Amino acid sequence: MVSLEFVYAMMTLLNKQALSQGLSSRILVFYRQSCATLVTFPIAYLSRKESNNARMDFRLFLMIFFSSFIGVTLFENLYIEGLHLASSSVTSAMFNLVPGLTFLMATILGFEQMKVKRLSNIAKMVGTTFCMGGAIAITFLKGQKLFTNSGQALLGTHNWLLGCLFLFAGVSCLSSWLILQVPITKRYPSYLFLSAWTCLFSMLQTGLIALFMERDPQAWVLSSGLRVGACLFSVRIHWSPLHG
Repeated sequence: MVSLEFVYAMMTLLNKQALSQGLSSRILVFYRQSCATLVTFPIAYLSRKESNNARMDFRLFLMIFFSSFIGVTLFENLYIEGLHLASSSVTSAMFNLVPGLTFLMATILGFEQMKVKRLSNIAKMVGTTFCMGGAIAITFLKGQKLFTNSGQALLGTHNWLLGCLFLFAGVSCLSSWLILQVPITKRYPSYLFLSAWTCLFSMLQTGLIALFMERDPQAWVLSSGLRVGACLFSVRIHWSPLHG
């Protein structure tokens, strides 16, 4: 887990650098989901025996499509845009809100039972409080401004707060996606194919958003090794968190 956190930190820094050099956030998300789709479908096909008891119907199709839109398309676009406007450090910190937000949503929806006398629930409530407090602190107490005049300072503060709002909205979408996995995995227990369908749907969704937002053909060209590396290194495969 510690090694994984180092990987996430490297990914955040690499993405931030690529965005700073002009790579479109929408195109970055589309390319990374395209790579994820190319990775997951062969793995799912080679392990297709797992899906013998899984059947796809129209309602399940809509559930997976909707969860892909919430937990991947919206999350990735909001998260990357927040990274572009804020900083890599606040982006990494905001991601720690996911457990607390998921616990709150699960409690409201009835998936978690709030039993104050249980030590585990007390730990969850305390952890949620610290997560929220840390996110608020890092949003408003970012340290000394690095701008030289009041106009730039005002613009920088506006971008910082807007970026934090994008990040918070993104992690809220990811928490919602985690909640949605409960009914979906009960109906479709093939976790590999579920991940593959999620990557495919999100690739199509992010592709449409990128085509609508980015009209310049040159924006789609990965003209440097940094841009290629950012797309390949930051491939995010959305495996079901309920597997096992």
